[in-house]
Amino acid sequence: MLTSAVGNATRLSLESTVRLRSGATMPVIGYGVYQARGDDCKNGVKVALQCGYRHIDSAQAYHNETLVGAGVANSGVPRSKVFITTKFMPGHTVPTDDEVFDQLVKSTRRFTPNAPKPPEGHLDLLLIHAPRPNEEARAVHWKALQRAQKEGWARDIGVSNFGVKHLRALPEPLPAVNQIELHPWCQQRDIVRYCQEKGIVVQAYCPIVRADPKRLGDPVVVKIAEKHGKKAPQVLIRWSLQKGYVPLPKSVTPGRIAANIDVFDFELDAEDMAALDSLDEGSEGACSWNPVDSP
Repeated sequence: MLTSAVGNATRLSLESTVRLRSGATMPVIGYGVYQARGDDCKNGVKVALQCGYRHIDSAQAYHNETLVGAGVANSGVPRSKVFITTKFMPGHTVPTDDEVFDQLVKSTRRFTPNAPKPPEGHLDLLLIHAPRPNEEARAVHWKALQRAQKEGWARDIGVSNFGVKHLRALPEPLPAVNQIELHPWCQQRDIVRYCQEKGIVVQAYCPIVRADPKRLGDPVVVKIAEKHGKKAPQVLIRWSLQKGYVPLPKSVTPGRIAANIDVFDFELDAEDMAALDSLDEGSEGACSWNPVDSP
């Protein structure tokens, strides 16, 4: 597990990893591909890997799993060196575990179409994208993910957008990861606390608040950025890292892709961290879909 203490932040590097339940390791920063389409997606993944990212986060709902696979193949970086995540998107009814499993296999094959069977065709992490529609369905989804892991389609399994009540009701085993919206304005502290108590790695999506000019121009963020000679997004990503989260910044612009990973040559001090912590607006601070309070 990654230590979140600010005093240990200088140990972080581009090569830093967190250990998951399977014993496998996951890079501490990932490249997100939400809304990335066509050549923007393929080229974004290629550029990200060439810049040093080794962790790509996709999802069925992004409709770009095949594009991500193509970007990895074109990058020159061996697939074995890249950590790939995708997410199963639940519907509004309770499926059978066979139906969910079939969807998981289809997703896995999209990334590596020429290696459709495990172990060559495995993914590193499969997540349930949201806790909908109810507890019965979540149990079915989780059973299917466990089967995918047992049969070798996924090395680790986890969830996304799960609140504490969803995590508590989920059948064993505990998920390896919970991916939630996290940044200084939406800190979801109860979920983070529960995950850290249970050894569930916390991934942070929207770590740079979708580059919202209002947020990036917040005087607190601007002051800290100027202090360290960095850009506002870099400060926010660094905050996530020092919190012990695994941030997943997203951009399709090569310069920004590179800048978002240039966060290992400075450290936020205790005063910086406290100032950013003070910005929390609770659920009102979310900038995206945030279904952690779903039934």
